[in-house]
Amino acid sequence: MNQKQNKPNVIVFFTDQQRMDTTGVHGNPLGLTPHFDRIAQEGTHLYNTFTCQPVCGPARSCLQTGMYATTTGCYRNGIPLPPDSRTLAHYFKDAGYETGYIGKWHLAEHEPVPLEERGGYDYWLAANLLELSSDAYNTVLYDNDCKEVKLPGYRVDAQTDAAIRYIDAHQEQPFYLFLSYLEPHHQNHTDNYPAPDGYEQLYIDRFTPPDLKALGGSSPQHLGGYYGMVKRLDEALGRLLDTLKSLSLLDNTIILFTSDHGNHFKTRNGEYKRSAHESSIRVPAAFYGPGFMQGGQIREMVSLLDLPPTLLAAAGIEIPSHMQGRSVMPLVRREDTDWPEEAFIQISESQVGRAIRTKRWKYAVIAPDLNGWNDSSSKHYVETLLYDLQADPYELTNLAGIESYRTVSDELKNRLIIRMIEAGEEAPTIHPAEPRAAGQRRVSIEELRLKL
Repeated sequence: MNQKQNKPNVIVFFTDQQRMDTTGVHGNPLGLTPHFDRIAQEGTHLYNTFTCQPVCGPARSCLQTGMYATTTGCYRNGIPLPPDSRTLAHYFKDAGYETGYIGKWHLAEHEPVPLEERGGYDYWLAANLLELSSDAYNTVLYDNDCKEVKLPGYRVDAQTDAAIRYIDAHQEQPFYLFLSYLEPHHQNHTDNYPAPDGYEQLYIDRFTPPDLKALGGSSPQHLGGYYGMVKRLDEALGRLLDTLKSLSLLDNTIILFTSDHGNHFKTRNGEYKRSAHESSIRVPAAFYGPGFMQGGQIREMVSLLDLPPTLLAAAGIEIPSHMQGRSVMPLVRREDTDWPEEAFIQISESQVGRAIRTKRWKYAVIAPDLNGWNDSSSKHYVETLLYDLQADPYELTNLAGIESYRTVSDELKNRLIIRMIEAGEEAPTIHPAEPRAAGQRRVSIEELRLKL
């Protein structure tokens, strides 16, 4: 095979609004994700992966550019990617790759998406707002000529079929394919989770994560369909792996599986994301293929922003100096590195918020007088959330303002400000939460001597 002068193919398998605890490697007992679990176990599992913005468009801007949403300006939905933005497609194209995009884009101003708003991708079969252009059994995308294309089958299968055709047609060239599913995102106009026929019934009242069991939200209504969608996505991943194996491409293809954000099922606010909670910000993520096999489980805090430079590094492409994430390849190779001890999250639309997540703690602030749709950042914030994830992994007891945790909050505040400055933001003033009595809760002297 003359394939590619040893350049690996690259496929990004991107889901929408998928909680990490839908996967078997994160403890889900329903067997929804055997293919994801396998690539995580045989490849490299990024156990602690967090979105840098828990809403669709901003998270996608970060993954395409390797820069924070406040840097590109795409801090909320509805702001298109600036036309001069350099995306992963540009870097792979410059390195001799064919580039393709299939599915949901959510970074354009127009529908169909014109050439100049496609982020540099050569092959195009996509919709800017797939949740509006299609339904579960009515998949409508647009091609390179902006012509409407209706694909047969359940939406996950329709997109997977298109991806298989793309792979089959590009066996002799190195290719970079971004495959962006809508599932398991809700169908907007009906506010439900339409699984393939017969799938929802398999998972009704089978397993409810503890945060949803405690807080409810819309999970009794929606969890069965949501799980059914996750199951079909994993079957699609299995079909892609089978395709690559049958074409003798599997050993020379890097696969990244991840999602843009999670889903708290209306337990933390009036919709499904846009909060600093684990259910909103923590996502499944794994790499498979050359450079990642037997990489094991990585426990460091990894951001969605770290995935673009990782893809470039794994393909042997120089990482642009302006990218604000960092490659995880040193972690995969178990090299010494000064990896950050926290993940940094910006939150928009529902609030102007910022948060960090350490191994043990979650600390979040908001700008109470600003509108998260109109304002991207603030000079003044107030503490709103503090969770001890060691004692309270499902974030059911907010410790913000408890006086015995003041030392912890002050340390986390300083670390948050440092991360905000590193992201290009102005150093803010952060006001403490309203003090309240501790009751029995306190941090021991021994714990205060340890790193937070």
